[in-house]
Amino acid sequence: MSDPSLDRNFKGHKDTITSVDFHPTSKQLASGSLDSCLMVWNFKPQARAYRFVGHEDAVLGVNFSPNGQLVASASRDKTVRLWIPSVKGESTVFKAHTATVRSVEFSVDGQNLVTASDDKTIKVWTVHRQKFQYSFNQHSNWVRIARFSPDGRIIASGSDDKTTRLFDRNSRDCIHTFHEPASYVNDLAFHPSGTCLATGSNDSSVKIYDIRMYKLLQHYQAHSNAVNSISFHSSGNFLISASADATMKIYDLLEGRLFYTLHGHNGHVTAVAFNKSGDSFASGGSDEQILVWKTNFDAELEDANPYSSGTADNRPLDTSIPRTTGGKKGIHTGGGGGTRAPLEVNLQSRPFDMNAHFTGPADITDVGGPPTPSSDHHYDPFTRSSDHHHHHTSPQLTQTMEQVIGQLDILTKTVAILEQRLTMTENKLKEVIDKQDRHLLESQFE
Repeated sequence: MSDPSLDRNFKGHKDTITSVDFHPTSKQLASGSLDSCLMVWNFKPQARAYRFVGHEDAVLGVNFSPNGQLVASASRDKTVRLWIPSVKGESTVFKAHTATVRSVEFSVDGQNLVTASDDKTIKVWTVHRQKFQYSFNQHSNWVRIARFSPDGRIIASGSDDKTTRLFDRNSRDCIHTFHEPASYVNDLAFHPSGTCLATGSNDSSVKIYDIRMYKLLQHYQAHSNAVNSISFHSSGNFLISASADATMKIYDLLEGRLFYTLHGHNGHVTAVAFNKSGDSFASGGSDEQILVWKTNFDAELEDANPYSSGTADNRPLDTSIPRTTGGKKGIHTGGGGGTRAPLEVNLQSRPFDMNAHFTGPADITDVGGPPTPSSDHHYDPFTRSSDHHHHHTSPQLTQTMEQVIGQLDILTKTVAILEQRLTMTENKLKEVIDKQDRHLLESQFE
């Protein structure tokens, strides 16, 4: 069994990476950034990367369609764009929400999109003509993430109201709510079997729930700062998490323990994703670079992977994730455990691998026109790179301040409306007084 190793290093974004996603055949990688650009990186030798310009503000989520012919991007500019990932850079745009769009994802059949927004709603759209279908309005605060289950029947969402909700697409009801009393969920992911759901939270925890019994199966507290992104390996046996503590953690779910700790980014690790086959994964961070890794440790699982191919309907139900025996109430609550200590892979302490492929700014083709500067500033879990050297404000404090500002904005608008109504009332009263005065004058002359 070999350790994960760096395969490629992509540089071209000018701010924090927010999201990464592999093409279904792993021939491309899409990435979003606070620099308002979507980039598509080509793995073919000597192929140039594409920088797609069109959003007016930060791109917070990217996702390839199941057939790889489209890339969807969600933005702080309240829109979603569908791009053709080629040098032409053709795209269509639609205003999806009344506030920041945090995430976008294609359904497994490629016919629908689900979006999550700071307007507290989750919306489902058709890909063809981007027609609105229906929405879920049960959350009471910003919705950071929404995902389709592998069979497409359930939508899971995580919100700043400290809940993770499961919605039935047929009945359109909320069928269960997991409460997170300590913090809110930044990311969530369905197990390839569709039987479990993993969450990564701002309180540095990773949890795995059984969504058939609605019970917590595993709880990892391996990070020392917020968990920004998570992804299941296609075998369903491993999970990776990316954190603001500058590390990534890989968990062995069968044994319920921490497997690897990876160091490679200089600063927060903000995005991570396995490819469909599980032999590679990509990570992005506040250092504005994307690292593509070879998984290596899963080599012996390739022939025994029940989830790497086939449709969701014929995948067997997974019953292998244990409710482990270590920790409180039989739930795994730590980073260790098992008979093997977790390994650390630290790129910063190793000589640079000359076999690793580097793609820099000179290898990038710009597609599309310049974005229109935006004057809107919303609270975001990602801190702009230029801010890292100036100040460090608590996310909770920043969120509270933004909520106070939001309430003040509402009060200001309410006062303005009341002033308008008062002016209208005064004008009406003046008309009535004028009429009375005229009647009095007319009666005096009669």
